[in-house]
Amino acid sequence: MPTPLILIGAGGFARETIELVRAINREAPTWELVGLLDDDPELGGQELLGVPVLGLCSALAEYPEAAVAACVASPQDPLRRLRLIARLGLPLERYATLVHPRATIAGSATVGPGSIVQANCVLTADIHVGWHVAMMPAVVLTHDDTVEDGVTFAAGVRVASSVTIEAGAYIGAGALLRERVSVGAGALVGMGSVVTKPIPAGETWYGSPARPGTLPQRLEAVR
Repeated sequence: MPTPLILIGAGGFARETIELVRAINREAPTWELVGLLDDDPELGGQELLGVPVLGLCSALAEYPEAAVAACVASPQDPLRRLRLIARLGLPLERYATLVHPRATIAGSATVGPGSIVQANCVLTADIHVGWHVAMMPAVVLTHDDTVEDGVTFAAGVRVASSVTIEAGAYIGAGALLRERVSVGAGALVGMGSVVTKPIPAGETWYGSPARPGTLPQRLEAVR
């Protein structure tokens, strides 16, 4: 029987994950998508792609049998998802690992609980992906990469070999990371950036080649 599933968040990331779950279920009935929870009280009672918003995140206690996936991400606040996970306080086994059928993950790669891997992502060989990592479509990780918990990859990121990305970092759309660099915890890499040097924790880097600074445009959060 399909496993009940609750998504936390009711924005763009959640909509993409709804479609991911439906793609999985077309291959084999795996998940019963019960609904979404969000801390915005105005969203209660609405629907997202036909899936109901059941209430606030605190209502999760009403669904003790459901698996959970955290669908929040923000370039303005890269550590947001990890803070949500800490607040929920759920055991690790409650979290679903959702991998799109059109993602390619090598047998020597590992993907941790709570992670969400969208269509056309590729993990080549000997890659470690931690807990609650979000990969938007067409992300490529190559051999010996290490991705710690709560990292977010926007669409089209390309990561060369032996790269380490620490917890809660946010890698913007289309960014390129050369081999053997590191990205510190909670750092933000701007979209389209070319990373050729290590990025310290908590810093914002952007450009080609990427340099530290403040992004000139306002970045919108993805709920």
